Amino acid sequence: MKTIQFREAICEAMSEEMRRDEAIYLMGEEVAEYNGAYKASKGMLDEFGAKRVIDTPISELGFAGVAIGSTMTGNRPIVEFMTFNFSLVGIDQIINNAAKIRQMSGGQLKCPIVFRGPTASAGQLAATHSQAFESWYANTPGLKVGVPSNPSDAKGLLKSAIRDDDPVIFMESEQMYGDKGEVPEGEYLIPLGVADIKRKGTDVTIVSFGKIIKEAYKAADELAKEGIECEIIDLRTVRPMDHNAIMESVKKTNRLVILEEAWPFGNVATEITYQVQSQVFDYLDAPIVKLNTADTPAPYSPVLLEEWLPNSNDVIKAVKKVLYKD
Repeated sequence: MKTIQFREAICEAMSEEMRRDEAIYLMGEEVAEYNGAYKASKGMLDEFGAKRVIDTPISELGFAGVAIGSTMTGNRPIVEFMTFNFSLVGIDQIINNAAKIRQMSGGQLKCPIVFRGPTASAGQLAATHSQAFESWYANTPGLKVGVPSNPSDAKGLLKSAIRDDDPVIFMESEQMYGDKGEVPEGEYLIPLGVADIKRKGTDVTIVSFGKIIKEAYKAADELAKEGIECEIIDLRTVRPMDHNAIMESVKKTNRLVILEEAWPFGNVATEITYQVQSQVFDYLDAPIVKLNTADTPAPYSPVLLEEWLPNSNDVIKAVKKVLYKD
């Protein structure tokens, strides 16, 4: 094992796959000369050249369309959005072309493309730069959605995403690029659609994904001091979702808390809640609790932002609520 930053894990995944397959290329704003807005493509221009690491104009709709069109000629592009907030400018290409090419061509065409970049809030970036669209993209048939929470998962998942023959939305976090973690030395893949139990427990199941899962870890450490053992499941992939991992855990703990950094109406936590009550209702000993952001645009004020985001104290309260200890 070696210890590297999240941004280095992303860079290694892309570089290893580009060495393996010349059809893969990277394009986006500042990915080449500047080494990426968050330095996730550092050194790649030097290694692969300007034909395979391409700086684009500030035109998400344009370069998303160019990349999607190139899949029809045998290419396998990686498209970096400086933030997924900006993907909204190009979302027509993603939803109406990338997600639908396979079906609308009667299976004659595939669309092997990865759209990647940071998602959700990252401090005082205010309302238009603090949004989480995992559930938006996961709602669309034809798209897969991965959201890693650490360097090891990021590298293994991204390599699988790049090799996938369908479009993958790969969401990172500006606040995680500097995070360090252990990563296996050799080649490895983490399949899309497989969750990971990050902490075993018997009293309550906590399901989360992305950077907000850190709040679940903090809460679990505090609750353990009171003899409450939480089982934490990191989804890693929102679509396809690993229903089996969730159901088996709930069958054991009989209680479920879902932690997601997203607006509360119709999100990933809502889907998990439906699936659990549909499949393992009789195992539940308490109503499911889901923790999300406030139902407002993200505030700029740091005081309000802290109130807007779910945190470890919210998780502790939710766990005690489902255990009837509040």
